[in-house]
Amino acid sequence: MKNKIFFTSDHHFGHANIIRFCNRPFETVEEMNEEMIRRWNEKVGKDDEVYHLGDIALSHNEAFAEIAERLNGTIYLILGNHDATARNYRKRFKWIKEYYELKVNDPEVKNGVQRIVLLHYAMRVWRSDFRGTWHLYGHSHSNLPDKEDSLSFDVGVDCHDFYPLEYSEVKHIMKAKKWSPPFEAVRM
Repeated sequence: MKNKIFFTSDHHFGHANIIRFCNRPFETVEEMNEEMIRRWNEKVGKDDEVYHLGDIALSHNEAFAEIAERLNGTIYLILGNHDATARNYRKRFKWIKEYYELKVNDPEVKNGVQRIVLLHYAMRVWRSDFRGTWHLYGHSHSNLPDKEDSLSFDVGVDCHDFYPLEYSEVKHIMKAKKWSPPFEAVRM
């Protein structure tokens, strides 16, 4: 069976105030951490890949190390504005970057490759957006309205019932959008 690719953001493991700030349905930070670990591991297998788009934790180094070791998959971290703890525990990540352009082999896509721009923050335009490149982001905790005509959206846990999204789920969301190539009628 082929390894799956997942996307997620803004767990804020260990951050008690995020419960109140984002109206999360948890009584304590411990309950939040445990439930998000459970939901992560419910979907993500040991050999799967997870692109985390920032703000994975706001906690003490030791507490984050314990949480990080319990999460399934190979984790790639796109830095958010609250990732000092993650930087201190680099060994849990395949790599840590500020920005990344991912290419996913997909035979259903033109040229067989879906390009995805990964950044913690939302952008209005990005490289090759007019060619169907997707943009995934976090940071907004579901406070930024989705644009139906843009191939981008927030993959943060506050938008997706505290679960990571598998590539096929992202693809389904993108297919439902009302995007069309802006230069479709123009021959280049």
